[in-house]
Formats: sequence, C-alpha cells, structure tokens
Amino acid sequence: MARKRISRYSGIGGQAVLEGVMMKNGEKYAVAVRKPDGQIEVELENFQGVMHGSRLKEIPFVRGIFQFIDSLWLGTRALNYSASFYEEDGAEAGPEEAADKASGGNGERTMTLLVTLLSVVLAVGIFVVLPFFLSSLMESFIRNRSLLAILEGVIRIVIFLAYIVAISAMKDIRRLYQYHGAEHKCINCIEKGRPLTVHNVMRSSRQHRRCGTSFIFFVLFVSIILFFFIRVDNVFAKVALRILLMPVVAGISYEIIRLAGRSDNLFVRILSAPGMWIQRLTTREPDEDMVEVAIASVETVFDWKQYLYDTFGYEVDESWMDDAPRSEEDEEDEAVFVREELTEEEAAAPAADGAAERE
Repeated sequence: MARKRISRYSGIGGQAVLEGVMMKNGEKYAVAVRKPDGQIEVELENFQGVMHGSRLKEIPFVRGIFQFIDSLWLGTRALNYSASFYEEDGAEAGPEEAADKASGGNGERTMTLLVTLLSVVLAVGIFVVLPFFLSSLMESFIRNRSLLAILEGVIRIVIFLAYIVAISAMKDIRRLYQYHGAEHKCINCIEKGRPLTVHNVMRSSRQHRRCGTSFIFFVLFVSIILFFFIRVDNVFAKVALRILLMPVVAGISYEIIRLAGRSDNLFVRILSAPGMWIQRLTTREPDEDMVEVAIASVETVFDWKQYLYDTFGYEVDESWMDDAPRSEEDEEDEAVFVREELTEEEAAAPAADGAAERE
C-alpha cells in the first residue's frame, strides 16, 4: 500500500526567462540559460531588493507591496540577462557582457527601471483602467452599481485570459511557458521529497500554488471585492482610487498566496483552484533539455540534498541519481518519494529546524 506523499515548503521560487530559468533562494538568485551553442550558462548573484533591512518588509499586508516590486525588478533583470545571449543578428553575447547585464551596470539599471515602470503603467492601463471604462459603457443599461462593479471584475478577468491565450500563439512565448513548467516541476519534485533528477522532475506536476499566475488571479479577485465598495460619483476619482488601491490589493493578494504555499487544508485548495487551472494556460510540458537548465539553476542556489535530509529524514543515495528508467517495483523499494515510516502525526508536524530556518 502506497504511503501518503507529503509536500513541504522549501522557500525557493523562480521565473522562466528566455531559454532559461531563474531561481531565487533568500538573497541569492541564479539564472541558467541554454546558449545557442547548446551549453548551459549559469550566473549567480545577490539581490536584496527595495527597503532591504526595513521592518516594513515584515509587516503583513505591507510586505507584499515590496515583494511585488522586488519581483518585477528582479524578473526584468533576469530577462535582460537571458536575452543578452540572443542578439538580434544571431550572434551570441560573451559571458562577460551577459554578466554585466545580470549584475546591472548604470545603463542596465536605468533600462531595467524604465522597463519595469513601463510594464506597471501598461498593466494598470490594460487590467485596471480599461475594464472600468468598458463597464461604464453599460451604465445606460445597468443602473445597479453593485452589478456594474461585478461586471467590471468579470471584464478584467476575461481580458487577462484573452491576453494569455493571445500571446501563447507566439513561438517564443510557448517555449517560455515550457520553461515555466520546468521551473514548477523542479520545485514540486523537491517539495514532494524526490531527488532532483531529470526523471523525477519530468514526473512532477507543472502546477504550483505559489506561482505568479495564481498571484495575478488573486489580484483580480481581490480587486473585484475591494472595488465593489468604492462609492464615488466622479469618474476621475473612481479611476484614481482604483490605481491608488492597487498596492493594497497586492498586499492582500500576497498574504493569500503566502498562505496557499504553506497550507494544504480544504479551504486553501478551493481558494487556489482557479489559479491552478489558469496555470494550465501559462505552463506547458518541458522537454528534458529544459529540465536540465532548471535543475542547474536550482542547484546553484539551493542545497536540495540537505533539504531532503532536514525535512524528510533521509540521505540521498547516489545510485538514485541514475536517470535510467526504473520499474514501479524498484521505485516503491527506494525511500525516494516519501519519508520512511512516516506517520500521520509526523505528516502534520512542522518541518525540521534546518528547513524552517530557510523561511
């Protein structure tokens, strides 16, 4: 009889980039990229983010705002690094040039800032302002303000889904979604207690509750509830309030996704279900080459063998690192997928001290 497979929080997160994966653990992050010549280039850097050391980053519903800003900034930097290997003329950039982009020289910092700000402006315009004006066109037919607020939220979600589907038609985006799937599979593999091999990663789920896609869905959902209570008559005041309240929406959404990443009760599963469903659109099954890139990124910033020992209570046998196909009987015999003799009481207990310190 198969034992229950337990998932534990690892503290690592990531993002897909152009032909690669970025993984972050604490203040360290690594960007692994499959270069045009087929080799994997990995760059390790530190990232402290805005308001580093400030106690504001520890306050619930406030820390999410800074986490969101950090994610945008780091995501843009990682994308710039990966793009530096694929110049428009097809020539590969040198590793020194790529590293300079990753660490961010003055020119690169300015470009990162401009791109980040432009991304925020476009996102606010498309997903906040546009749905409001589209729903306001229905005021002549719908007099109920509450219904209009709900309609605005529905339009916002429809635009978001349409945007995802539309960009997925692009070849580069489809490959980006595959690397997105590889990123999730690696994290799921580790948090299920499996050694990080290509074989185990390929067998893992490509959906994860802490995904940025789920975060965006929570932002859309929370905005519907919050904007539902805005009761002002002036059009400009309505738009201004929606924009000014976005940090509040981001802060609330961060706490929800943080809870989802650390809990597994029925309420959390129901709350996470829509975001997990949307991930079927924003992730695709990667090939083994993509998984190799994701694994390289993970191993640069995270000691997954120590994590498995601290959290699941076993040391990884080097024989398990062989990616040759194995029979189901062999896999059941290995203490690879679950902690040996794990009782229900142990399953409910918090992770070991070594794992808890990573949070």
